[in-house]
Amino acid sequence: MLAEFSIIPIGVGSSIGDQLAIALKIVDESGMPYKVNPMGTVVEGEWDNIMNLIKQCRDEVMKKGDRVIISITIDDRKGKQNRIEEKVASVEKRIGKILKK
Repeated sequence: MLAEFSIIPIGVGSSIGDQLAIALKIVDESGMPYKVNPMGTVVEGEWDNIMNLIKQCRDEVMKKGDRVIISITIDDRKGKQNRIEEKVASVEKRIGKILKK
């Protein structure tokens, strides 16, 4: 399963980098495959593990503020692994070139 999530702290000013660094440290230490992009983080794993990870990130970010907005998009496909890399590689193969990453 792939899940892309973003956590947006509210009421902490216009810069949220410190709060995001807290969440990304948790993601990194989880051992799950992940990719960070400008709008969120994609993780790969099992449902319970991913939901627990997002909860841990939320709990830590909430320690620094009173409100967060969390967006989650899930792609749940049976029998496939290493999809973080394979989904992009599949599109690159179809268009015949390597995309900017």
